[in-house]
Amino acid sequence: MPRRCGVGPSVEATLWYRGRVVTPDDLATIRGLLATPGISRRALSLQLCERWQWRQPNGTPCDAICRGLLLWLHRAGHIELPPPQWTTGKPWRPRTSASPVLIDTTSITASLRALGPLVFHQVRRTPDEPLVNGLLAQYHYLGYQQPVGEHLKYLVVAGDRPVACFAWGSAPGALGLRDRFIGWSPAARQRQRHLLAVNTRFLILPWVQVPHLASHLLSRMAARLSADWAQVYAHPIVWLKTFIDPARFRGTCYRAANWIVLGRTSGRGHRAPTKQATRPIKEVLGYPLVPDFRRRLCEG
Repeated sequence: MPRRCGVGPSVEATLWYRGRVVTPDDLATIRGLLATPGISRRALSLQLCERWQWRQPNGTPCDAICRGLLLWLHRAGHIELPPPQWTTGKPWRPRTSASPVLIDTTSITASLRALGPLVFHQVRRTPDEPLVNGLLAQYHYLGYQQPVGEHLKYLVVAGDRPVACFAWGSAPGALGLRDRFIGWSPAARQRQRHLLAVNTRFLILPWVQVPHLASHLLSRMAARLSADWAQVYAHPIVWLKTFIDPARFRGTCYRAANWIVLGRTSGRGHRAPTKQATRPIKEVLGYPLVPDFRRRLCEG
């Protein structure tokens, strides 16, 4: 989230937006671009990304983040954006919703061997993505929430029947248990955090009763995630992390798949104004994808 640095009233504040400093010179650059006759918000964002060399690891301009920054500056009164040139007629839908899906819920009870070949489909930006969204919304205890930033989603199929879903997203900023285990300094974390992925959702559909399926899927997932991530986002993944609610789960399948228990969170969240717990305490587990993960994450 954006924030201001404390400065005197006669000096324009230095602004921070998602880890990027926005200086008075940057504001002057934006205002200069806004003076271009007929410039649109999209054109402004793309030109600013080009000026700042603000790109994702795969070379794509950080257009969505840049537009968010411009809109925040506009609402805070630092700049005045041109009116939007396009609006949608679709009804607004919250990020936590997904369309329901109709699917065969006949019980699948078998051994892992008898279940047959399991096929992983990476569904991000494919026609099957709404199916995964809907299954998570209907059957995962946390429901569905559209991720922001880099993320991938998977549908696991046995024959013609979906049996499981995965969702992976970008890693959060500071997390003491993880950072101490890796040996991260704040600078190394800022530089290398994109090499981490978080397992935000793991769902085995409730009518699927197959012993050892969960740990098997986690092992298969770990073997392919980095290559898939590099194909979409042009960089690998070195370390995986997840949160377990110990009031609900023991995390047995993660432990069986050799994930490492790092400890438990304080329950305060990363922006808690006091030291009082404000949210459920979670167990943190991690999984290195390469033997030299500490060197790669700390040295770059």
